Amino acid sequence: MKPSKSSKSPRWATVSYVPTAVRISEPTRRRVRQAAEELGYVPHAAARSLRAGHTRIVLLPTAHVPVGPLYSRFLDEFQWSLRRLDYTVVQYGSTGLDGDEAARAWAELRPVAVVSFGEVALTPHGVDVLKRSGARAVITLGPRPVEGAHTLAMDQRDVGASACAHLLERGHRRIGVVVPEEPGLEMFSGPRLEGARTAAAGTDAVIEPLALAYTEESAAALASRWPALGLDAVFAYNDEYAMLLMRALQDAGVGIPGDTAVMGADDLLLGGLLRPRLSTVRIAMETGQRLAELVDRVVRDPDGAPERHDLMAVRVVAREST
Repeated sequence: MKPSKSSKSPRWATVSYVPTAVRISEPTRRRVRQAAEELGYVPHAAARSLRAGHTRIVLLPTAHVPVGPLYSRFLDEFQWSLRRLDYTVVQYGSTGLDGDEAARAWAELRPVAVVSFGEVALTPHGVDVLKRSGARAVITLGPRPVEGAHTLAMDQRDVGASACAHLLERGHRRIGVVVPEEPGLEMFSGPRLEGARTAAAGTDAVIEPLALAYTEESAAALASRWPALGLDAVFAYNDEYAMLLMRALQDAGVGIPGDTAVMGADDLLLGGLLRPRLSTVRIAMETGQRLAELVDRVVRDPDGAPERHDLMAVRVVAREST
């Protein structure tokens, strides 16, 4: 007969510990989780938090994290790795909240860690609010550190600067930079445009921002204006927008790269299968597992000095489209 929830058997006691912060070997953990399923045991989050002195919630404000294979893989691996470390991942939509207001809203959930992906600009005061509410780890993603928080450096300006530098080296001087119209991409597209402008500073090159929605109609409309724009190259934000625009330009009779060079970013597989093959900026990101391990380490040692870690490195992959 299966023991009831009121049973005081050692087996039931072990089950109650495994989903918490207590460290047990992985084979034992698997066996006990199976027993928990058989027993119908569900941990009580509030009781677990009281016993541990903190929750196991890692809050991810992800309302504006851009979609795409590169970042989707990173986020998936990060969340799976946190779950393997017995954290509960909670995604939080922060649309319409500013930095300090968002920090107060996040603090209400009493997370043990917050990993902010950059759309909401945290302030030192916001970091302090989170820490006073029980957050042991506050980690921000972006080019600039925030006092009191750990920093994952991911400067999108490097992507735009690398793409533009490649086009300048090929002799192009009228360079368009696609700025997606889709909401939530500004945190990436703005710095990439800024990086392109920085690379062109001090040269005779002209950088022309180009608004583009991710639709065939928008790409066709932009391609129809191409002769009037007089551009000899374009950095199209990423490979997806580059492939969309390149097809529209080819349909409009624009030769690539003869009339216009086209550059993308992210190094998607499909870009290398096009004709001409798409030049791109390859982005090598730190693994989600490493980030999860950082969260766990900081939660265990919350009094350590704020750290800075580089999350990505960029490299131009030159192909036939430039």
